[in-house]
Amino acid sequence: MLAKQTYLNTKNFKPIDKRSNLSRKELIKEYVEPSLPVVLTDATSKWNAIGKITPAFMKETYGDISSEINGIGYTISEYVDLMLASTPENPAPYPFSFNIERTFPELIADLKPEIIYGKSDRVNHPLFPRFMLMGTEIYEIFLGSNGSSFPYLHVDLLSLHTQITQIYGSKEFFLFGPDQTPYLYPRKDNPLASTVDIFNPDYGQHPLFREAKLYTVTLDQGETILFPTGWWHSTRIPNLSISLGRVQLNATNWNAYLKAAYPEWKKKSAAFAPAIFVYGKLLGVLLNLQERLS
Repeated sequence: MLAKQTYLNTKNFKPIDKRSNLSRKELIKEYVEPSLPVVLTDATSKWNAIGKITPAFMKETYGDISSEINGIGYTISEYVDLMLASTPENPAPYPFSFNIERTFPELIADLKPEIIYGKSDRVNHPLFPRFMLMGTEIYEIFLGSNGSSFPYLHVDLLSLHTQITQIYGSKEFFLFGPDQTPYLYPRKDNPLASTVDIFNPDYGQHPLFREAKLYTVTLDQGETILFPTGWWHSTRIPNLSISLGRVQLNATNWNAYLKAAYPEWKKKSAAFAPAIFVYGKLLGVLLNLQERLS
């Protein structure tokens, strides 16, 4: 998986657990509460999406739908052709993504049952209004191919937990825990993005990166990786790939989410932001009570 890469000493590699038949209780105790990533190998065993949503399906069914990468528009038909021709030397542009609920709402039924990272699915709770996410997409589909990689190491917005399910093909994940931040040189203008190119690091500019401890895993078709807020991550794609990105919100990141979201609410409406924050705090108390009683 890491052939020809010299950016980290192998002594710093840590594998991410792959687990099957993991109960909700075990997931919470062993991974959610300790704030550790995990791959679930069998959580999508009943998903219709696995085996149905392929590059050919996307081209045949949604070929005329378009999206932009770095200001350049591509239809899905055009992009699938780029995927097929992609090589590490000349990779297809990435990421090519769509909001599933807005663009392909009929596919949501193929992504069931939901994978819940916590005691309840707070992001889809009926008392949680979507505007509180400030445009963050709950369900997002990503297309990519051989040689493509996410353009930078980053932490996701709003302190939300992350779920990635590999619907087709495979994808390599590279994660660093929150405690590794001093070795990752966050940008001054955006502390959620690293200035280190982890695939081609400049140790003269980033000498501490040699000490960074990496968690790595290849996510195969049908598998799901769950990782907590605050974890730095990037991806690399070795073949044709379609994956689902999904945000998760539970008791462990509720207060951090409110703290991160408040400045964004304030930008939209300084008058209403305090009321939204108070509502969020009260809703958190209610959801904690519901989870204890369930």
